[in-house]
Amino acid sequence: MSVNVKICGLSTPETAHAAAEAGAAYLGFMFFEPSPRHLTDDAARTLGRELPEGPARVGVFVDADNVTIDRAIEAMNLNWLQLHGGETPDRISELKLRTGLKVMKAAGGSERADIKAAEHYFEVADAMLFDAKPPAGSVLPGGNAVSFPWEIMAGANLPDTWMLAGGLKPENVEEAVKLSQARILDVSSGVETSSGVKSISLIQAFLNAAKAVT
Repeated sequence: MSVNVKICGLSTPETAHAAAEAGAAYLGFMFFEPSPRHLTDDAARTLGRELPEGPARVGVFVDADNVTIDRAIEAMNLNWLQLHGGETPDRISELKLRTGLKVMKAAGGSERADIKAAEHYFEVADAMLFDAKPPAGSVLPGGNAVSFPWEIMAGANLPDTWMLAGGLKPENVEEAVKLSQARILDVSSGVETSSGVKSISLIQAFLNAAKAVT
């Protein structure tokens, strides 16, 4: 079974096309102002006109209101909403019904109990993303280049569709998959040369590493 990849926090046509051409299954776009990867409305509209066909388009939000979400959907023709804040199962159901899109819920993890604590999302979310908990003082819920003990995922009660994030980079893809048994990886800072600046060569290296995993 192959390992699929989501390249998150994209902000340029060049990196989006590079990710698609290298085999990314998902392209992620950030709509959260404190993030260095945040897309303004104007930037989203411009980028949305230049995106490649093929990979699913995922908008990443943190406790966003409907207006913010609707603008992003229109600008980028999104396929998925990724919720990275304190959104409740009821909020997920509301967004699925109102937008008709699939919804992914992110949850922070550092021990098996954190997976258990997220189970109330499993029935309503179309996918779960398990990420490292942000370091103390961070305003970003993800994209912090922080990993967690990936082995806590193996054998855990998990939904059918889930993604692994947190501290991933080309050189640790094989280890992360081996320890966690994840079949979908989500990477952002691990394919950057500096905060918010994606590297085409690192994107290609990450996707090549994922393809090499057996």
